[in-house]
Amino acid sequence: MNKVVETADAAVSDIPDGATIMLGGFGLCGIPENLIDALVRRGIKNLRTISNNMGVDGFGMGRMLEAGMIASHTGSYVGENKLLEDMVIKGQLDLSLIPQGTLAERIRAGGAGIPAFYTPAGVGTLVADGKETREFDGKPYLLERWLRADFALIKAWKGDTQGNLVYRKTARNFNPMMATAARITIVEVEELVEPGRLNPDHIVTPGIYVKRILKGKHYEKRIERRTVR
Repeated sequence: MNKVVETADAAVSDIPDGATIMLGGFGLCGIPENLIDALVRRGIKNLRTISNNMGVDGFGMGRMLEAGMIASHTGSYVGENKLLEDMVIKGQLDLSLIPQGTLAERIRAGGAGIPAFYTPAGVGTLVADGKETREFDGKPYLLERWLRADFALIKAWKGDTQGNLVYRKTARNFNPMMATAARITIVEVEELVEPGRLNPDHIVTPGIYVKRILKGKHYEKRIERRTVR
């Protein structure tokens, strides 16, 4: 089955206002740059986003924030985005911060069909407010629920026309988990090949999870915070 779409605009053309969207990436590494740009061009509103980061001012998901597209965000780290800080303080955006490991596991659980699980992360902190606590072997744990989405927009290094995906180094991050946890997974890749060209032992995400795939263009691959001596 050929799942290729020719443009990023076509790939996101049916995402409606108010959708819940997962976006892959860790910082600015492995983010779906072309798909994010296409969403901004569409100008849809009231999105509920799930992502580890919120990009930076002027790039990545930061562009979605500046365009007024996001109503609520669930993530782990937002320290590089001044606009987000300002919007949260003014009550213009609903923000849920989750310990990074818990965020990853909630997404993985969503893809695995596990509605809830217990974790020690956050016990005794604000994270525990309103959540069930249970003791196992003399240690308290919090009950956390899965995360799922209407759409997942992710980035892979290589993919074939059937949607099988290979990731490269840190760009692997949240992308494979999100691919399994959404109703519709849309992927952009740097290299698109015919079936049989990928080493089966290297495939991380099987094509069964992918609904649409496109070859991205003009990747900036910015560095979130450059440090030099």
